[in-house]
Amino acid sequence: METTLAKDQILNGGEFIVQTSNYETVFIPEDMDEEQQMIREMCHEFVTGEVQPKQDKIANQVSLLEQAGELGLLSAHIPTTYGGMEMNTNSVTLITEMLGGGGGSFSTSFAAHTGIGMLPILYFGTEAQKEKYLPRLSMGELKASYCLTEPSSGSDALAAKTRADLSEDGKHYILNGQKMWITNAGFADVFIVFAKIDGDKFTGFIVDKGAEGMTLGAEEDKLGIKGSSTRQVFFENTKVPVENLLGEIGKGHLIAFNVLNVGRFKLGAMCMGGNKVSLSRSIQYAKERKQFKTAIANFGAIQYKLAEIAIRNYVLESSVYRVSDLLGDMKTKFINDGLSFSDAMMKSAEEYAIECAIIKVYGSEVADYAADETVQIHGGLGFSEELAAARAYRDTRINRIYEGTNEINRMLSVNMILRKVKAGQLDLLTSVSAIQKELASPINSTIAEGTYGKEIQAVASFKKALLLVLGAAIKAQMDKKLNLRHEQMIVMNIADMIVDVFNAESTLFRLQKLSKTKSTADLSVEQAILQVYFQDANDRIAKNAKDALHSFISDDTLKVLLKGVKRFTNYDGINVSAARKKIALKLISE
Repeated sequence: METTLAKDQILNGGEFIVQTSNYETVFIPEDMDEEQQMIREMCHEFVTGEVQPKQDKIANQVSLLEQAGELGLLSAHIPTTYGGMEMNTNSVTLITEMLGGGGGSFSTSFAAHTGIGMLPILYFGTEAQKEKYLPRLSMGELKASYCLTEPSSGSDALAAKTRADLSEDGKHYILNGQKMWITNAGFADVFIVFAKIDGDKFTGFIVDKGAEGMTLGAEEDKLGIKGSSTRQVFFENTKVPVENLLGEIGKGHLIAFNVLNVGRFKLGAMCMGGNKVSLSRSIQYAKERKQFKTAIANFGAIQYKLAEIAIRNYVLESSVYRVSDLLGDMKTKFINDGLSFSDAMMKSAEEYAIECAIIKVYGSEVADYAADETVQIHGGLGFSEELAAARAYRDTRINRIYEGTNEINRMLSVNMILRKVKAGQLDLLTSVSAIQKELASPINSTIAEGTYGKEIQAVASFKKALLLVLGAAIKAQMDKKLNLRHEQMIVMNIADMIVDVFNAESTLFRLQKLSKTKSTADLSVEQAILQVYFQDANDRIAKNAKDALHSFISDDTLKVLLKGVKRFTNYDGINVSAARKKIALKLISE
């Protein structure tokens, strides 16, 4: 059954399913210190003063990246040894959030440069490669790009056909192939390229701008993020010095997958920043727009939309900074164990790959909702390029696609949990066994006491519902009655339950921690957010559980399991209309 960790223990990746953290140790946005508030203000000034007026044009990306480099924004995550600022993880997350807040196309350029562009060299580069590239990338003197996707390999990255062959003199690798959807390609100085040595050993390379035989396609005419550079990159007998081989031969997948873990988390954090801007625009317009002799902000239908954007982003924010702190704590632990800064950073992201996938999926889907409702609130003007709502709507759609589609990330989160169970890294079966025994016992109708007693009880029950389905799926797979690799709809049901469980617990932790310094009256709006999310999550978890179980169980066992689902999804309903109205009125007044 679920246990609570001691204050000095760090929750391992995926363990939130069977254990609970001590909420007092969880980092929440309200914990930001004075230095982080200064970082927030600096980023805000940069975004509003420099980025927003220029972001729509590709020609401005170079100067904006250079300005960001001068401010230290490109090097926050880089060790001082290589010209970086080496900030703590929560500060880096804050920068990511702020540059996602209205950064639009520049957010894409920034993320590609600092993430998938720089991290492969930081994680896997030789000392000579790190010294050569990282200081100049940190300053924005060099700009980075990442070449993985090909016409025939998107989600299946290892199906790449770009080939690398060692030259006769052994001094170069000769690259031949084609890459597509390459962000920053139009102005990049450094390209991280993946190719198969001898046609079968998937390997990474650092290719410098101007390499003979490397050419670029025209700028893509995209649905959104039009100010970012996206081109195809072609290699025709392109010579790459052997010293530019990145990592080990045949181990390129380690570079690609480890870099994407961090990229997914940062994408969710950027979406969070963008959502706040969408909400602010929506509130402002709703207060100004008059219909039927009153501001549309006074209409319940509009208040629902404002409240729902706020609820979803508050939940996202709670989860983002919880994961951010886990990443930072694990990185510190690894450093104390003797790992280098870069190895510790990479391995901490690998440890929390499940949580990073959750943030990517939920963050990008909240962003889509926020952008869509912003257009709706603006009405006809939302459909016009005159205001920013239309551009945000177009820009945000890509978030569900890159850094691994949301479908891939959902499957990854479930597969990684099953892999941890199989490897003995996650004791899921003990909890499943305890739940099976609980189902044979009478229902405990005792209501938990305390301000958040009901929610504490609900989170524990949500986890039991998830474990019920996971346990049944694992058993069916062991009995050869189910193969989850071929049952993606079931996997999607389970993944969505995982997202709701993690989000519900993260939001509860935030309220529990806030209650130590604020009164119940002061937290009435936050409590409304918590309760609305829990009620909706309860219903989603119940539906996903029932849909999954009906998909692979048809005997009498199904009746028992469905009773279990009903038992574990009985969060008492509240007046959600009144709660959303309270949230909306608070937003409108402030």
